[in-house]
Amino acid sequence: MNQLDQLKKYSTVVIDTGNLDLIKQFNPQDATTNPSLVLNTIKSSCYKNLISNSINYAKKIGGTSEEIILNASNKISVDLGTEILKLIPGKVSTEIDSRFSFNKNLCIYEAKKIIKLYEENNINKNRVLIKLASTWESIQAAKELEKENINCNLTLLFSFAQARACAEAKVFLISPFVGRIYDWYLKNKLLKINSNYKDPGVKSVRKIFNFYKKNNYKTIIMAASFRNTEQILSLSGCDYLTISPILLSKLKSNNTIIDRKLFLPEINVSKKSKLTESEFRFQHNKDAMAVEKLSEGIRQFSYDQEKIENIIRKNM
Repeated sequence: MNQLDQLKKYSTVVIDTGNLDLIKQFNPQDATTNPSLVLNTIKSSCYKNLISNSINYAKKIGGTSEEIILNASNKISVDLGTEILKLIPGKVSTEIDSRFSFNKNLCIYEAKKIIKLYEENNINKNRVLIKLASTWESIQAAKELEKENINCNLTLLFSFAQARACAEAKVFLISPFVGRIYDWYLKNKLLKINSNYKDPGVKSVRKIFNFYKKNNYKTIIMAASFRNTEQILSLSGCDYLTISPILLSKLKSNNTIIDRKLFLPEINVSKKSKLTESEFRFQHNKDAMAVEKLSEGIRQFSYDQEKIENIIRKNM
């Protein structure tokens, strides 16, 4: 068996792309998208119909030109997600506008708009995960959405405080970013040992995994943002792993035997009060890497969202 097939015995494999041809090739359980992936997808001439269809839909709804652009943008993401769901047995993650990441009520409003669009496409909401940046406001929005059976994927997660707050909010799934943590330590010359067991991104996910399992939290851990296959294989046994097509290809072409790295610890639930907002902000703020990478990720997704809107604007 190749390494990808072996890995699937220990973890659920998710593909990190909006490219339908690549999804067909790798046959994953689930798929994830974000504004950057949506942007790359609609740049291809193969997907121009997504733009025209979304604009026609948004114009029928009406509103100001900016409202039409926002509605068309959501429609593109949902229609792409709908096509993806035709190719996979599981769920697709669709991200809300990252510019709403610090507004709980707007996050809830946008999430419900996206779910409504999926339902108009005859997609049940249980096949959709709403992606939100792991800010305090978005975590609280996810807490409310989960009560209405709208499952959420909390992304751009870098600190232990973020992970703990998500578990306490009973969100469906988190996406801790392995590679971006590694990038920060590399950039700041803080990597001392060249070993994936010492890789700060890998260590972060291992800590979250052990904490969740010992305390019997039901939130799924989906490690994301990998830079190499060694990082991936060091986390075999993690609940989910979302992997880019390039790294999936490398795993598929390698037949070296792999083994499981993460095992379920004994449950040992410790009673503790939930993080307050001030505790969350202080603990997250103590982690310079997490503060920088969260804000950077939100900025980058917002830039790509604006690029999507510019493409829509040019085609209106």
